[in-house]
Amino acid sequence: MYKRKSNQVSIFDDPAMFGGIPLNPENEWVKLAKLIPWWVFEEKYAEQFPSGTGQPADSLRMALGSQIIKERYRFSDEMTAAHIAMNPYLQYFVGLKGFTQAEPFHPSMMTRYRMRLGSEILQEVNDVIIGRKTVEDVRSKIEDRDDSNGHDDHSDDHDGAGGRGKGNQEPEEANSGTLILDATCTPQAIRFPTDTSLLDEARKNAERLIDALHKAGLTDGRKPRTYRVRAKNQYNGFSKSRKKTNRSIRACKRQQLNYLRRDLKAIDAVVRKHPDEWEKILTRWELERLGVIRLLFDQQRRMYETRTNRIEDRIVSLSQPWVRPIVRGKQNAPVEFGAKVGMSDINGFLRIEHLSWDAFNEGTTLQDSVEGYRKAYGHYPDRVLADTIFRNRENLRYCKDHGIHLNGPRMGKPTKDPIIRKQELRQEWLESGERGNIERRFGIAKRCYSLGRVTAKLKHTSEVMIHMSVLTLNLQKRLRLLLRFFFVYFKRLQVA
Repeated sequence: MYKRKSNQVSIFDDPAMFGGIPLNPENEWVKLAKLIPWWVFEEKYAEQFPSGTGQPADSLRMALGSQIIKERYRFSDEMTAAHIAMNPYLQYFVGLKGFTQAEPFHPSMMTRYRMRLGSEILQEVNDVIIGRKTVEDVRSKIEDRDDSNGHDDHSDDHDGAGGRGKGNQEPEEANSGTLILDATCTPQAIRFPTDTSLLDEARKNAERLIDALHKAGLTDGRKPRTYRVRAKNQYNGFSKSRKKTNRSIRACKRQQLNYLRRDLKAIDAVVRKHPDEWEKILTRWELERLGVIRLLFDQQRRMYETRTNRIEDRIVSLSQPWVRPIVRGKQNAPVEFGAKVGMSDINGFLRIEHLSWDAFNEGTTLQDSVEGYRKAYGHYPDRVLADTIFRNRENLRYCKDHGIHLNGPRMGKPTKDPIIRKQELRQEWLESGERGNIERRFGIAKRCYSLGRVTAKLKHTSEVMIHMSVLTLNLQKRLRLLLRFFFVYFKRLQVA
């Protein structure tokens, strides 16, 4: 069950009343706690607890606050719980009423928090932080959803855009603002995949499945021969060789494919003899792993027979089969393995526009990003700064129809007027430097936060970590802007 908190301000929300320990109101975590309207998102978070009985779950502030702390300092789950137990400012940030020397939760709860925090909740929190939405927008959206659940007749009374509600109710304003678009890859923390290492790992997993079926007595008392010692020695001899030629690589792949084929045939024989019993012996994890092994074997066999290195939906990790190779063409990493994320930059704040584990052409996301900008702010942007891959004919025609300036050279031959040509080149140079702001934000997110190496093991939790990196980055920028405002304000008062 989940107990909702009222909107009334508690005396414990005052840092001066934190369990008798006076806290510095200028502390970073005290200011960050005031930037986030925790109670606004509690309704959506409480939907995951439909039961009215049982032990009360931890609050949204505890779940989200602990993830922000972990992301801010790049702690592990264990270190996050330990540092919260030692620091009163962190305890105030996660919503405790007073200082305690005990850990507020077990480190294993961090995984549950990531499972409960969906991408939709984190996206709404991020939109409020960056100013794309207001608290009233989120509150009205929750009320509209409640009204639509109880009264279907009033489902069209409010604007369904989810933004400021200016798109269809008020006359559209003139274009203003700058929208910067780009895409990046968020590498997953997996071993660098090679065909031989994947086949060796799949063979070992298949052998463990055979052992489990034999132990349960489904092999009729005779354990299938797997040649595991010979297969292990052959792979170790190949992996330890300093010079791996194409011929030796192909020979190792052929050997491991044959061993894996034999193991899968043994498993299929058990399935045919005991169609109703074998699934009860294996766990859900083992059944899922068996499906991945079959798909990997089929892909590797086809690539070996056709002598190619490419195949659709190629598996690069048995434990995380949703991860795909993303060809980026970078000098240090031409191919990265993780999710591809299309982001937008508005006034230095990042927002995730599109996230996919499959490679996609980021140029196809421009129109959706621009329409989302219009729904949020009530008008189109005056400029869109993007990479050359965004400059296709459809996007150029779309921007021209809506009066949006898309950076880069215009279509056709350049003008012969030297003065105009010089002005166009200078504008392209200036806009290219301005477009580099989003690249710098990517660098900060990957160097200082977990966007450069996502360590989560599940698909959902990996997406949550990506959203948390962007949210924490924006929170730090919002905090710096707040401190700069107060610094300038007090400086002017001293001069006056």
